[in-house]
Formats: sequence, C-alpha cells, structure tokens
Amino acid sequence: MQPVITVDSGTEIEIETWDCFTGQVQSESDTLEKLDLTRINSATGPIAVKGAMPGDSISVTLIDIKPGPQGAGMVIPEWGQLIDKAKSPITRIFKVAGDTITMQSNGITFPKRPMFGVIGVAPASGEISTFAADRHGGNLDDNQNGIGATIHLPVFQPGGQLAIGDMHASMGDGEISGTGVEIGGTGIIKVDLIKGKAAGWPVTETKDSWITHGTTADSIDGALKNAAEEAAKLLVDEWGFTMEDAFIFLSVAGDLGIAQYCHPSPGSVIAKMRVPKISRAPKPFRT
Repeated sequence: MQPVITVDSGTEIEIETWDCFTGQVQSESDTLEKLDLTRINSATGPIAVKGAMPGDSISVTLIDIKPGPQGAGMVIPEWGQLIDKAKSPITRIFKVAGDTITMQSNGITFPKRPMFGVIGVAPASGEISTFAADRHGGNLDDNQNGIGATIHLPVFQPGGQLAIGDMHASMGDGEISGTGVEIGGTGIIKVDLIKGKAAGWPVTETKDSWITHGTTADSIDGALKNAAEEAAKLLVDEWGFTMEDAFIFLSVAGDLGIAQYCHPSPGSVIAKMRVPKISRAPKPFRT
C-alpha cells in the first residue's frame, strides 16, 4: 500500500507492465501447472494522487497502450465454458507486429486490440489480490478499457493507490478460457482527480458511451443486476431521471453485457452496462 510515486492531478505517466504470468510463459511447453501462481497478475504501482480522499474519484485516461512482440493464451484445467470439450492444459503463443496478431499454432491472424485487465485502487480495508475484482476495480477484464478510455475509480484510501497491469493485445467479452492474449508492454496514462464524486463501482468512459460495472464472486445474475443498478443510480442521482425512466431508457438504448465470465474458475464475475452519451446524460457525473 506504500506508493512508489506521488503525482499531482493532471499528470501524465509512462508505465511498464508485465504480462499476467510475470514473464514465466515463453513457449507452448510453459503450461499453468508449471508456473509460480504467486506471481500471477502483477500490477505496476501503487501511484498516489495528491489530494485524493475517500468520496473522490481518480480518473485514469489510457492515452496509449503498446504491447510487446509476444503473448500467450491458455486452456486451463477446470476453467471456462468449453473446458468439458477441450484438452488441457494447453498454451498457445501469439506474435504481435504492427496492428496484427498471429496465432503461431495455426497462422490465424486478427487485429490488435490492446487493453489493461487490471486497473484499480486500494480497497476500503485490508488487502485484496490483483486476481479479484470489486468496488475498487482490480481485475475488471473489460475490453473497453483500451486506448482513449477513461476509467473513473472510486477512492477508498488517501492518495487512492492506483495500480495497473494484466495487459492484453486482445481479449474477447467474457474471456471464456480465462486468458486473453496475455502480454507485457508499456502505456501512457493521465491521472485526474474528481473531488466529491464517486460511483459505487468503477465507470469507464469512451468517446460515445459510459459504462458501469458490477461484480460478484460467482453469480452472473448478481453481477448483471449490480451493473444495471449502478447505471440507473447514476442516471437518477446525477441527471434527474426517475427510476422508472432510467429503467426504460437503459432497456431501449443501453447494452447490458459480460466483461468476464470464465467460470468455472476462482475468478470474479464482472458485468457491464453501456449507457450511450446523450445531451441529458453526457457523462457519468454532473461536475
């Protein structure tokens, strides 16, 4: 919980991150059971923001994300929706060049879509693994947390104690096998402080939308409900909607989805609710 750097609001920072395996996976022979699992989901930080106090938000804008040249994906024993149909453990290596990712086992190529899986602050009390997600953020694994996005994180401790890691060159909604293209690299971020405004969970803001999150340990229904309730609460509290109007608006114009659901697994379940930016509610908070 001790910051490695303390910065003013408005500061741009270059960060370097490990992949989620902390450099342990370099070939297809490096499968999960051979790894030191205490070194999973390393996060760079903590970064303290001057003046950040509980009840505020730290807003992290992802200016740039630059994955390295090689990443990995896995089939993990007892993890994910297709585990009963797939051989495991299996590791696959991906090469990244320019805007293209190539799966080395079969030559399949697809576009790079870099994002950070872990982005969070210190929780309200105690310690929490970077493998988990909750109100403080953490292992959110939302593929909307990519270049250009701003993530508004509720502050629970003085300074916030921001940490970021678990870069992916690409990751699909749900991350159904438990991995994206896990990769290390560098990023440029900008941190800002919003005084006296905070949501119940992190909120991601993109060019055309803002996206609420909801998490549980193992209930997809609970996570979806939390994400929808958070979006409705912001519409009501910040923008003057009635609950009924918020309910209907989210149903006709919003998108409820899944950020991570690689169950069965010990990881969190994370849902997301996309709210389109409109003139009545152009951002999460009225500031």
